[in-house]
Formats: sequence, structure tokens, C-alpha cells
Amino acid sequence: MADQARERIEALVNRGLLDQWYAVAKSVQVKPGKPHAVKALGRNLVLWRDASGALKCLEDYCPHRGARLSRGEVLGDHIACRYHGVTLDGTGTIVRVPAMPDCALEGRSPVESFPVAEGNDAIFVYFGSGRATAPPPLELPEEFTSPEWSAILCVSPWSCNYRYALDNLADPMHGSYLHADSFTLAFGAKQDLMRIEKTETGFIVARVEQEDINFDWTEVVTEAAAPYCRLDIPYPPAAGPGGVFRIIGFTTPVDEGNCLVFFWRLRKATGLAREVWRFLYRATLEARHWHVLEQDREMLYQHEVGVARIRQALMRKAKAQLDAQDAAAARSAE
Repeated sequence: MADQARERIEALVNRGLLDQWYAVAKSVQVKPGKPHAVKALGRNLVLWRDASGALKCLEDYCPHRGARLSRGEVLGDHIACRYHGVTLDGTGTIVRVPAMPDCALEGRSPVESFPVAEGNDAIFVYFGSGRATAPPPLELPEEFTSPEWSAILCVSPWSCNYRYALDNLADPMHGSYLHADSFTLAFGAKQDLMRIEKTETGFIVARVEQEDINFDWTEVVTEAAAPYCRLDIPYPPAAGPGGVFRIIGFTTPVDEGNCLVFFWRLRKATGLAREVWRFLYRATLEARHWHVLEQDREMLYQHEVGVARIRQALMRKAKAQLDAQDAAAARSAE
């Protein structure tokens, strides 16, 4: 029984924990009048904007013949399957079957809908543990709403389980090795110890003897409706205004062998300095940062202290979710 319990927990962690918001797309990818397909936590989804621009999200599946709704068309607030025109609203309810008047399918809700929200140039979808699960508010990092910070979003697909991406973020030691030929990350000692500092929302893993030289610490926010990581990279004046280069990252499981990483690159700059920083980033720095990201994607180095802590957090949350599901099933059986 203990082995079965561990296998269930491991399987849930690998697929992606439920009752969380996950970033699934850039806002600009979902254009008015166009369905957009995404995949997250092994689920095929379709996103679209209604007549007012509000986002809708359904399982990407027509209940008539199983065709992809993402290959259909947006009709006002609704989405219609290209195959036979079956039309659904944002709740997954069939509102029209044009090929068969008075069809018995009309009024039924056979397609699962998902809460969807938008923030800081990204679209987030809530994956609940049941259809009746009410999502908590999507609370994004404070930098996203601060006028002091300027943020630029980049998204990259990684051909690995999302847990390896998290392991990589929770390992500050790899910077001076893997990224030794990268802009600013070439500096710093190649030997150090790690310390863990518990916070109200997760933990910080940091190098003991080095500070403000390289990628020296990571804050991992696990106790949030949309977990994320935060880290700083010291930047020289030659990299433009704004002080340190801050990265805030969200990781989304696509399936057990693939994930999406959403990285916001931020600097503290306003006015003309903000415009200079954004121009400089797009013109000269972005290619270097994509190079660093590609190094991470290909190598996925780990360092045990932070890695162990983030794995413990995932397993603990998975166990709590499974315990809650088992308790609910037991109550239903009584």
C-alpha cells in the first residue's frame, strides 16, 4: 500500500498539481476572432476572446464527433466546430446545432470549461480538482503591478518534465559553470555551500559566501495560487539603466515529457530610462539571454539543497490533494 501511495503521488506531481493557476500562452497569441489551441497538464484546450474581448477556455473537443474546436470559428461570444457547426458558449454548453433543428444536444454541457485570467501579457488557466472547484484570485508578483518595474515576457518550450526546469531554477551554483561564457554570469567562485531560508510563501536558496556577484539566490514561492520563482542577476552599467536584472519565472507542465517556461525579465526603470532599457534589451541583450536559456534547456544541471526542498514541497502538496480526493470519495460512498 505504501508503494502504491508513493506511485500515486509521483504520478500526480509528474502530470502537474491541481488547484493552481498555470500560464498557458502570451496574450498576443489569442487574437480577436481566432481560436487558439494550447496544451497543459496533458489537456488539450482552446482559448478565444468573446465579442467584448474577454477570454474563454474550453476542452478542445467537439461533443458531436470529437473534432478540435480550435480548428473552428469564433461567432460573437461563442465558438463553433468547423465540422458540422455545433456551437458552444464559454461554459461548454451547446447553444446551437445548425445541421439538425431542435437537436437534443442543445442545452447540454458536455465540454469542460476552465477559469481563465490575463495578467502582465500572459494568459493563465486554472486547473481545479473538480468541476465545482472555485478558483482563488490570480495574485501575481508585486513587480507586475508596480510602476517602478518594466517587464518583458519570453516563453520557451523545454523537452523535459517541468520538474527539471524547477530543479534548474532552484540551483544557483550552476551559473558560474554552465553559463561561464555568458554576459555577467562569468563571474563568481566555483565552490560554495548553500543555505535555505524559509519564508511565509516558500523558501530562498542562496550561496553562503557570495552575494550580488552572479546568479546567487533563488526565491521559490510554492504557497501561492500560481507558484513561481524569483532571482536577481547583477548587471554592470554597460547593460543600461535599471540596476539588477530580475527574472520571475512560471513553469507549466504540457505533458510528462514537455513543459513551457514563462520568464519575465525586469528592471527598475521609469520614464526615459525605461524606454532606453527596453530598446537596449530588444536590440542587444535579448539574444544573449536566449543563449543562456538554451544552455539551461539543454543541460538542466541540479544542486541538491534547493532541489531537495522544491521536490519536498511538490510531494507534500500532491499528497494533500490526493488525501482530499480520497476523503471526498469516501463521503460520497457513505
